[in-house]
Amino acid sequence: MVPVLQRFVAAVFATSVLAAAPALAQNWPARPIKLVVPYATGGPADVYGRFIAQRLGDQLGQPIVVDNRPGAGAVIGTDAVAKSAPDGYTLLLMSNTHTVNETLLPNKPYNLTRDFVGVAPINYSDLVLAAHPSVPASNVQQLVKLAKEQPGKLNYASSGNGTPYHMAGELFKSMSGTSIVHVPYKGSSGARTDLLGGQVQLMFDAVTTMTEQIKAGKVKAIATTGKKRSAVLPDVPTVDESGVAGYEATIWLGVLAPKGTPAAIVNRLNEAIGKIASQPDVQASWGQQGATAMVMSPAAFDKYMQDDIAKWAKVIQSANIKAD
Repeated sequence: MVPVLQRFVAAVFATSVLAAAPALAQNWPARPIKLVVPYATGGPADVYGRFIAQRLGDQLGQPIVVDNRPGAGAVIGTDAVAKSAPDGYTLLLMSNTHTVNETLLPNKPYNLTRDFVGVAPINYSDLVLAAHPSVPASNVQQLVKLAKEQPGKLNYASSGNGTPYHMAGELFKSMSGTSIVHVPYKGSSGARTDLLGGQVQLMFDAVTTMTEQIKAGKVKAIATTGKKRSAVLPDVPTVDESGVAGYEATIWLGVLAPKGTPAAIVNRLNEAIGKIASQPDVQASWGQQGATAMVMSPAAFDKYMQDDIAKWAKVIQSANIKAD
């Protein structure tokens, strides 16, 4: 009788939740909303998260409180949101670190598909493949030729295993058929310092971070990593147009909500975030920072995430990448 009773209670609870959802959505938001940022204060993700929080709060008529919960490769803050009530009052700022982690960290306590629903993307930022001046290659074709002639002789730095910079490098190797040694660092600053000093030869880095060094001639810009040329480095071709067809590796941000959040709330959030990202002043400001606005429906964003998970799963498995 106990299992029967348990099923009955569960059914009653589920029915009550479904019945309450329309009223919840109709009265939402009636209090402040929390945006969990699973990264440290002051980083690019935090800066964009706070920007969205301010603008979104103005649109919704309730403050959006940013709650930084960094740690364990974004797992700590993400897990907290996964366990939150699906009522629209707790949201997650996510990046493509999350889609990489789906394969890289198989034992984490949550699953993006199972525990979250996509609300809206925010923007993406290109990277640039930079080389020390001593590298005898100035474009992708020359670099690929050099790497194939001397397999395992070239190396590239990154801020650590599983980071977007590392994944950009592994995707490049996979799609170009080259063997280039990965040199992981504990953070981008050490990797960047050694690239400038010639201790390492190549690095995928943020466009805006590396632009000053490129203009000063301290490093060479081989290519950028987006679908189209970067507004910050318009004279530098993309990897895709340089012969590695289909290559794309960016850092992108979005907003998720716990699975079960009423569709009316998700749609309202999506519309509001899309409106912010579509404003000319926002797009101009982000463009100067090397970021491009993204606008999608919740369903399209969910598919975008699924495609990204599959993309990086293939790279991780083929390169046998392990978490630090």
